[in-house]
Amino acid sequence: MAKMEDLISRAEILIEALPYMQKFEGAKIVVKYGGNAMINEDLKNSVMDDIILLKYIGLKPIVVHGGGPDISAALSKSGIESKFINGLRYTDKATMDIAQQVLIGKTNKEIVSLLNTKGGRAVGISGIDASFIECKKQTTVEDGEVKELGYVGDIVHVKNCILDLLSSDQYIPVIAPIGTDEHGNSYNINADTVASAVAKAVQAEKLVLLTDVEGLKDDDGNIIYEAHTKEIDQMIGTGVIKGGMIPKVLGCCDAIDAGVSGVHIIDGRIPHCLLLEIFTKSGIGTLIKGDKY
Repeated sequence: MAKMEDLISRAEILIEALPYMQKFEGAKIVVKYGGNAMINEDLKNSVMDDIILLKYIGLKPIVVHGGGPDISAALSKSGIESKFINGLRYTDKATMDIAQQVLIGKTNKEIVSLLNTKGGRAVGISGIDASFIECKKQTTVEDGEVKELGYVGDIVHVKNCILDLLSSDQYIPVIAPIGTDEHGNSYNINADTVASAVAKAVQAEKLVLLTDVEGLKDDDGNIIYEAHTKEIDQMIGTGVIKGGMIPKVLGCCDAIDAGVSGVHIIDGRIPHCLLLEIFTKSGIGTLIKGDKY
């Protein structure tokens, strides 16, 4: 039998969470699911448990997932070499076919199945369904030269109707980052970009990005627990934010400018990271906020 002190401690945790449960009841929370939390089985189960709990206590979670390692493995098995330009996967027709098969047919369905076996009612969709993620071909600039990326999508518009319909009912939408253009062509899209665009479209209260880092850090290696969007340009200029974190953070700021109250960059390697970030006073990662927060 648990000691009385342990039981009281558990009760105090619930009491600490209560104001946040009340505040966010009915709010849409977009979760970008990726990194080690998609690979490690214990972490995978922990995240799924958190998402189910969010739904059960009255929030409206919407999940956007990545799948880079699965795609790379499938390409390697097919004898296709992965090629990246400025961190973006070059996607020819053969690569796109495999990416679509993996993201929609494998990764998405595995997440949906796991959520459902835990008592959730998850529904797997991609931007192709009802053409709800409209995109065009994306290009990038390398060494001053515009580079084609093949079937990599730049989001033009996200229709929120199907997401509102599912999340406002008993369902948990699980979104594969594939979009479509006006001609019916499919495109692979960066999952962080999709999560940000979805959060803007549904006017989410929060966007939470699961990563393999503890959050933004200062020059001394300390976690920056809160940052205002007005500080981000300076942090990029001084090198506090650098490399692949720059487009991630700029996407966060874009979401906040469009009405999302706060964006959380958290360490998905910590068990129950979602609950710790959303329902505790201190949180565990970096909260990026605007004037609305």
